[in-house]
Amino acid sequence: MSDISNDALLEREKGLNRQLEKRQLTMIAIGGAIGTGLFLGSGFAVSLAGPGVIISYILGVLITLIMMYALSEMTVVHPTAGSFGVLAEIYINPWAGFVVRYTYWIAQVIAIGGEVTAAATFTKFWFPAVPMVVWVIIYSIALIIVNLSSVKHFGEIEYWFAMIKVSAIVFFIILGIGYIFNGFGQPAPGLSNLTAHGGFLPKGYSGVLKAMLIVIFSFYGIEVIAVTAGEAKDPEKSIPQAMKSMLFRLSTFYILAIALVVAIVPWTKAGLSESPFVTVFRSVGIPYAAGIMNFVVLTAALSSMNTNLYLTGRMLFSLSRSGHAPKVFGQLSKEGGPRHAVLASTLGLLLAAFLSVKFPDTAYMYLFGVSIFGGIFVWIMILVSILRFRKLRSEKGLPPSPFRMPLFPILPWIGILALVAILVDCFFIQLESAWYAGIPWIIFLTLAYFISKKSKDKSQHTSNLKQNL
Repeated sequence: MSDISNDALLEREKGLNRQLEKRQLTMIAIGGAIGTGLFLGSGFAVSLAGPGVIISYILGVLITLIMMYALSEMTVVHPTAGSFGVLAEIYINPWAGFVVRYTYWIAQVIAIGGEVTAAATFTKFWFPAVPMVVWVIIYSIALIIVNLSSVKHFGEIEYWFAMIKVSAIVFFIILGIGYIFNGFGQPAPGLSNLTAHGGFLPKGYSGVLKAMLIVIFSFYGIEVIAVTAGEAKDPEKSIPQAMKSMLFRLSTFYILAIALVVAIVPWTKAGLSESPFVTVFRSVGIPYAAGIMNFVVLTAALSSMNTNLYLTGRMLFSLSRSGHAPKVFGQLSKEGGPRHAVLASTLGLLLAAFLSVKFPDTAYMYLFGVSIFGGIFVWIMILVSILRFRKLRSEKGLPPSPFRMPLFPILPWIGILALVAILVDCFFIQLESAWYAGIPWIIFLTLAYFISKKSKDKSQHTSNLKQNL
């Protein structure tokens, strides 16, 4: 266990303003998890599993629940911006903290690059003559301004961004349930589509498992609730409360929404050429369905970009404060935000956006592979951290966390094994690039860590010699 005490840890990352309220924390977490993955990516999951994708999402929610319980238990004790990266540093070893934070940083930067490209694509729906690069620049500048303002302003903007997405999903759920049992002037489909066209499991249980990678990928960003602990009011109370509220809402939204998609439209048609939500709106007879959903999906992309840019800025800030990134990234603006860390992350997302447009099948696919592998790797390390957290705090006689995950250590091990299996799943859905990109990335970071450590040790040794002269 690291020698860093909790007081020293809070001192190391001090300066961030604690202005985020519980309602903002909850909606920020929902906003981070509900992105284009649900509105667009769910179509790919449906094509892999058919109606059985409902089981995939239930399993995905359970795995996410395990990870979030573990993260919340540790976050209540260590409410820092570095979050799971700092936890890995303390309870596993410094190498783990270094690799986790840089891996998460690059994974989110790549994700933002994809989101800003998607947002530009959605905007072309209304302005086809305007080049995509114009929208990429406009959206990037707008989000930079938001993230460089006070965290209170960021939280409020993200709250309303997320509210639009949540309202759209609630409207979709109410409309979908009404259509299934009433038909709105058409024959009510009932639940027949869940068993027609090959049965509930037309691709078997293997299809359910194949869809798991897409399902877990759609939950990326939910970790933001732990990162916000560094700027949350009364994190000991607000983080557990927000986590419980957020997980209940998120579980309901995802599972109900996907169940309605496959109940209203035959799974053979849902989401193969367009968003499954657009397909459902068309089937129900909503006018301007494509335009309405295009606005919702655009909002989803912008909201995810906003949240993920916040995440990357705080990860780089934490790396700087721990001595693993240039000191300039640890500096704070007068508003209490890590300005330089946010700007550096923005340059990364612009590069990722450029590659996603210029080299979608080569360079960007490699980066996308790092993002897929990196996100699951970080979740696994969070669960490894909770195993060490409980063990080492017990050995040292430290008080337990006031918020404890149930069924320990069974649930963390179930989560670890499930996430490893999902990574192996990459080879069965033509996403083996995640391994081909992810493993070299981890090796690269490992080499960078030991080179950096050797340089720091040498510098410290020289400093000690000078002091002894």
